[in-house]
Amino acid sequence: MAGAAGISLVLVWYHKIRKSGATVNFPAFLDLRNRFQYEFHFANLHNEQGTVMALQGRQLQILEKLNDLLLNVEELKREVKFLKEAVPKLEELVRDELQGKTSVRRISPLHRATRKRRAETAYGATETTSSEEADSEGGYITAHTDTEGESEEERGWISLSAASARTEKETELFNLLQQVDSLHCGSDDDKKESFRLLLEKEEKFGNHQEFLWRLARAYGDMFEMTTDVEEKKKYVADGKIVAEKAIQVDTMCADSHQWFAIMCGYMSEFDSIQNKIKNGCLFKEHLDKAIELKPQDPCLYYLNGRWCYSVAQLSWIEKKVATTLFGTPPASTVQEALQNFLKAEELHPGYSKYNYVYLAKCYKDLGQRSNALKYCDFASSLLPVTNEDKEAQKDLEALLPMLQL
Repeated sequence: MAGAAGISLVLVWYHKIRKSGATVNFPAFLDLRNRFQYEFHFANLHNEQGTVMALQGRQLQILEKLNDLLLNVEELKREVKFLKEAVPKLEELVRDELQGKTSVRRISPLHRATRKRRAETAYGATETTSSEEADSEGGYITAHTDTEGESEEERGWISLSAASARTEKETELFNLLQQVDSLHCGSDDDKKESFRLLLEKEEKFGNHQEFLWRLARAYGDMFEMTTDVEEKKKYVADGKIVAEKAIQVDTMCADSHQWFAIMCGYMSEFDSIQNKIKNGCLFKEHLDKAIELKPQDPCLYYLNGRWCYSVAQLSWIEKKVATTLFGTPPASTVQEALQNFLKAEELHPGYSKYNYVYLAKCYKDLGQRSNALKYCDFASSLLPVTNEDKEAQKDLEALLPMLQL
């Protein structure tokens, strides 16, 4: 069977190349059955190689599959060639489009390649078919009148330009966020620079929650750094508005809830007892949401511990005001505060100097002097770096004499 198939293939290719310069015509080549029958009849009439055994239907199927394989390989080679030619041109056209250098209608190189490829492989294509009809068969229109609307290609280019613009904007935002995150971890001057950069881009990115919560964080940095009371009030008021907007943009962003809670905590430093308790309740509500969304963040447990400890220390008058405003006052215990500080330490050993100080405070209030002294030692081993560390050092110095009595 293989020998007969080989002889027949030789005859087919001999007939194909017997005229110099002959090329494979895909539409005709697809009709292998008719060509094979012609070759087989030709061989029988002239008897050039003797009697050739009649090929069975199975042999013919094998040849047809071989032909399909050759056709697929040729088509793949054409696809690769067209892509190689089209991609560099597409990049150039996109760049020109974005720079506003083009005022005429363009056709994507990929579209041109597709039309050319479809025209070459179309079944039953005749020489009388107009170029406009051929283009229409490929799903693309190349001829336009002044009264026609936007073509598919025009709409495609507009969409591509918009997508590229979005990509550029997203890239700019990504780079900005990386920069301000780095500056936030630096010196006071770095934090001021971060705040300046964010304010500069607020109009452009002011509807993106990732930008907004970082701007709220920057307001918090400025609040911490300034000593002027009026400036502090202004920073925290503006920061709270920004953080609230971030939550409105995306209610599932843990950082937005976290920084809104922190702003509420800062505001309690200047508020009346009534507003202090109100902001305390908002603090707890949004902090709980942040913990729900980001349960492995030690900072959230540290903040929750601070809230629990503060509530446990409320005076009688503060509890009465809370009862009047909310029916039932916020309630917590030193033990709850301790569990949150321990959770922060578990997630991040040595998380902060202040976390150790509050652990010492909790153990002192619970009558566990040895544990309190142990965490005082841990706190003393950490050098004060940030403003919060410096505040922690003051609390530590006030706490130690009480434990050494």
